[in-house]
Amino acid sequence: MNNDLCNAKKEVGETMTYPKIKENFQVSPHLVFFIVHAMQIGVGVLSFQRIIVKTAGFDGWIAVIIAGIVIHILIWMIYNTLKPSGGDIVYVHQQLFGKWIGGFLSLLLIVYFLGLAVVVLRTYIEVVQVWMFAEVPTWFLSCIAVLFFWYLISGGFRAVVGLAVISVFLPMPLFLLLVMPLEFANFINLLPIWKHSIMEMLTGAKDTTLSFLGFELLLMYFPFIKHQEKSQKWAHLGALYTTFLYTFIMIVSLVFYSEEQLNRTIWATLTLYKVVELPFIERFEYISISLWLIIVAPNIALSIWAVTRGCKELFKWRQKIILLPVLLVVAVATTFIEGRQQVNQLNDYYSYIGFGIIFIYIPILFVVQKLFHKVRKTRNEAV
Repeated sequence: MNNDLCNAKKEVGETMTYPKIKENFQVSPHLVFFIVHAMQIGVGVLSFQRIIVKTAGFDGWIAVIIAGIVIHILIWMIYNTLKPSGGDIVYVHQQLFGKWIGGFLSLLLIVYFLGLAVVVLRTYIEVVQVWMFAEVPTWFLSCIAVLFFWYLISGGFRAVVGLAVISVFLPMPLFLLLVMPLEFANFINLLPIWKHSIMEMLTGAKDTTLSFLGFELLLMYFPFIKHQEKSQKWAHLGALYTTFLYTFIMIVSLVFYSEEQLNRTIWATLTLYKVVELPFIERFEYISISLWLIIVAPNIALSIWAVTRGCKELFKWRQKIILLPVLLVVAVATTFIEGRQQVNQLNDYYSYIGFGIIFIYIPILFVVQKLFHKVRKTRNEAV
């Protein structure tokens, strides 16, 4: 009788757990701070001001804070979706939707991560071409990037996390130097506060999507975190630091530029560095662009790692074998995107896709997961 009852409980489904990742492949909980922050600070920070000002005007800094608050809610949803099983999104998809529908959803997410790597790499290459090496072809820079990321990602997830830690500490002087343009600041630009409607502020917050993208890769690397329940606070702290930096840069831009200048300036953050004058460096923006590679590298590396990890989970392919084909796809895709207009369209399209993933799909997945476990708990109690 007891055996029959146990078997019945198994049939209605007890909480399934994800296969444990070996500890030597995992990272400490506090390192989630660096991963989340490193993934959110990338090429978006170079040009996000112009997009927000179009709708939120000089209240754009408030729109950034609103977006940051929403990101915290979404991180909480991701943790509460993944913690019951301790697995990644591929595992959760199969648990909630079955092998085929779940596999299809996972495939779409893998393609999304692949596209994210392409967007970040191509946008950074455009910055390098416009500001430094106008004659260097895209394919050449893509090939150099592929070699670097092949070497880095071959070292595994911990190597990518190590780069994320470096990308947080090393460029800190770049952000501190943004205080220098305040010499020419006009703080009256910020007054009166909140002169735009709620809808305009929410639209401005939505327009920050591309800048804040990246934290959703937590869906893939969650099993690689030790003591996952302890890491949530570090994820929130990473997002908080990101929100602080974006708000700081937005305020500096608003008090330095006029609204018309912001509407016309594509890379407002880079242009701010033109104000920086040091005795031994005439064009400091060249230094900032070079150092920015360290900032964007974790964006690309972790996205590509997530693609290879997703393929391993979904198709049972070895990550090191699939890595090179994935890198070649990234290189070819960036080569076919030429000109400022195409790059701008790519960023716009991906902003809409990212908005759908983080602001629509993640909440839906959270609700479905809660309903799934509630129904299963009810069945277990009935048995």
